[in-house]
Amino acid sequence: MSEQFSAHASNKVLADVISIDTLTAGVRRVRLKPQEAVHYLPGQYLQIFLSDSDKRPFSIASAPGDEYIELQIGGNVTDAYAGQALTHLQDNPTVLIQVGLGEAYLRPDSNRPVILLAGGTGFSYACSIAKAMAQQPDGRAVKLYWGLRNEAALYYQQELAELQELRPGLQLVTVLQEPGQDWTGRTGLVHEALLADIPSLAGYDIYIAGPFPMVKAVRDVFLTAGAERGHMYADAFAWI
Repeated sequence: MSEQFSAHASNKVLADVISIDTLTAGVRRVRLKPQEAVHYLPGQYLQIFLSDSDKRPFSIASAPGDEYIELQIGGNVTDAYAGQALTHLQDNPTVLIQVGLGEAYLRPDSNRPVILLAGGTGFSYACSIAKAMAQQPDGRAVKLYWGLRNEAALYYQQELAELQELRPGLQLVTVLQEPGQDWTGRTGLVHEALLADIPSLAGYDIYIAGPFPMVKAVRDVFLTAGAERGHMYADAFAWI
């Protein structure tokens, strides 16, 4: 663990629940305001303490320095893990969190072009990195590929348009698995769409977030397409 990462991992604070909004039928946006200063890197996550022994990790969708910490929590009646966390946030005006966790954060000292690959609400992880790069342009090309099931799962469209205005080099590709008749964008599996555009992944920094099975499949396929293991980042790699 680097000294930089270790310093950021100690942020355990109380945070006020400012708002909980609906982004889609299955996704809620939560805004938290820590009661004291915290520090984290783009792409790191936090834990919400439901009790002393029950901590739930969620990606941070905001960029360091934003007024609020934003979460995009996907939950429905069959997802007790996220649903219980949302209930805790709804029932408690103040919650205990730990910020600055995870090693899949944006490497600021790299000059390699960046690929962000997200499945579902894994988008929140990519969102934090994209926001940070938009706020501090450094010349690197950024391609964000976001895979979703259908149009009903889409959100954050206005915010993404604003990000592209801030950083014209940001390219966004949305890929739907089950598109409706009026969808004119890309279809299929998101990593396959990416490889159709970029057959060789050599030379890229690649940041990945989504369900564990997706991340595992993507890692294996990307390695065969020339991606370098030391330049692929996903916190899920620690468990798969």
